[in-house]
Amino acid sequence: MSINNQITPYGKDASKKEQVAEMFDRIAFRYDFLNHFLSLGIDRLWRKKAIQEIPMEKPLLILDVATGTGDLALDAISKRKDIQVIGIDISAGMLKFAEDKIQVRNLGNRFQVQLGDSENLGFEKDHFDLVMVAFGVRNFENLEKGLVEINRVLKPGGKLIILEFSMPTHSPFKEIYNFYFKNILPFFGKQVSRDGQAYSYLQKSVLQFPDGIHFTKILEGSGFKNTNFQPLSLGICTLYSAFK
Repeated sequence: MSINNQITPYGKDASKKEQVAEMFDRIAFRYDFLNHFLSLGIDRLWRKKAIQEIPMEKPLLILDVATGTGDLALDAISKRKDIQVIGIDISAGMLKFAEDKIQVRNLGNRFQVQLGDSENLGFEKDHFDLVMVAFGVRNFENLEKGLVEINRVLKPGGKLIILEFSMPTHSPFKEIYNFYFKNILPFFGKQVSRDGQAYSYLQKSVLQFPDGIHFTKILEGSGFKNTNFQPLSLGICTLYSAFK
């Protein structure tokens, strides 16, 4: 299954990558608040589960793809003193907020961020011990290309950890969540972020994403092995892991 640029935030002639960068630049000032508010704070628990998947080997050099405002990387650093993280994102607006957090916490020696594209990572082959992506793979312009590139920069035996939204499959929660996801979330997202298309895109991109076992098959086709997925919060989010 090829997932590329079928769903875009604004429906312009510009590439999906360009539109996603524009979208996150627009909503960066409200991104953290909306994450916590619209998930009722459960996003913190999801990141905690992801951090628990980090291997205990020391030390670790981690690449955080689509780092956004840096929350997942900061959570990892707070739990482990032997971790260094490089975060990349296509949105300069999001990275500005990540840089502010790094400066406030005086973590510049352990966490650096830079503009970067998941499909063209500017790092050598076999460079990172671990790569993590929180709610970013949906936004890849070409999903397989991005995953192959992540595989390239991972060391042999290195681990990939992914958090991504998914859709519940069991009634009655499935129907309740579908109503919230299609009606309430876009409404509040628009009111707070002042960009209604961003949260309409969120809904559409989650619905078209090949979650669960379908995504693990794409991971395997991109060179990963020992793939695993764990639905969280009754399937609202899924935690994936795989190895090079």
